[in-house]
Amino acid sequence: MFDKSTWIRLPRSVVVGHGVLDRVFDVVEELYLDGRPLIVTSPTPSHLAADRLRAGFEAIGADPAVTIVEEATFSAVEDVLAAADAADAGYLIGLGGGKPIDIAKMAADERGCGLISVPTAASHDGIVSGRGSVPDGDTRHSVAAHPPLAVVADTELIAESPWRLTTAGCADIISNYTAVKDWQLAHRLKNVEYSEYAGALSQMTAEMLVERSDSIKRGLEESAWVVMKALVSSGVAMSIAGSSRPASGAEHLISHQLDRLAPGTALHGHQVGVASIVTEYLHSGEGGEWKRVRNALAGIEAPTTAAGLGIDDEQFVCAMTSAHEIRDRYTILGDGIEESAAIEAATMTGVL
Repeated sequence: MFDKSTWIRLPRSVVVGHGVLDRVFDVVEELYLDGRPLIVTSPTPSHLAADRLRAGFEAIGADPAVTIVEEATFSAVEDVLAAADAADAGYLIGLGGGKPIDIAKMAADERGCGLISVPTAASHDGIVSGRGSVPDGDTRHSVAAHPPLAVVADTELIAESPWRLTTAGCADIISNYTAVKDWQLAHRLKNVEYSEYAGALSQMTAEMLVERSDSIKRGLEESAWVVMKALVSSGVAMSIAGSSRPASGAEHLISHQLDRLAPGTALHGHQVGVASIVTEYLHSGEGGEWKRVRNALAGIEAPTTAAGLGIDDEQFVCAMTSAHEIRDRYTILGDGIEESAAIEAATMTGVL
């Protein structure tokens, strides 16, 4: 008897394009969101767009509240919940990069209210997914939460964000290549449930960026358009899978270890990009796709070496050899990789 079931939560509306920030108000109406909006943002996006959103809400008779997130912490989630209570907020708007959107996502999930994600930078796929990432001491927690009801991504704003944030978002997507391979490996060896649809969507998204890497240029709004569509697709793949598997494998485990060993040194997307070069080598050997991954990263001006991340060789090798301890997720690293093998993979690929 077949008794399998799944519940896929996806954004109901995704609006991407030039000057679409003002479409937030149309989205609110379309989703029948009631009550006072609480805009959850961080200092820089507050100056860039929060005043514009506030003025727009006031023009349609709403009275938005604003709260500023300084750091991505569990206490910040509690602060947002307190602000929502004080404002009697009916729904939240996460405005900015990954930090305020992740915090708003978890707060909205806890409060049981709707969330609209309004990214001002294309730095990672958390702007769409049903997960939030919160550092806690020397570790990082990936917390399940409902995905946003809608995403409104103004490519005009995103194209004006620091280029390194966009390249980090690109690298995050390109790393899906090895994440899906790890997922497939875990399915074959550990009987981990695998979604062909989610895996194919994630791989297609990575392939799209690799193929178009030479057209993703600094200051070009079309580049922001391409990257945002890829980030949306990656987030949807995770929602379909019901886990982060389509976009998180050994490369993310290595990145999490780098967060412990060298906190704040490099952006998440850049770390997983560099790590994906060596994990692709581990999957397919010297003649595999790792050169293609590396060249795509170089083409968008993302780091391709440990030195480019600002991380020394010893730290990178240590992250490779200890990454399997991070969580119970089977990857190409298995039960651990020997130091000599880590050094060989990182040296052969030019990461060291």
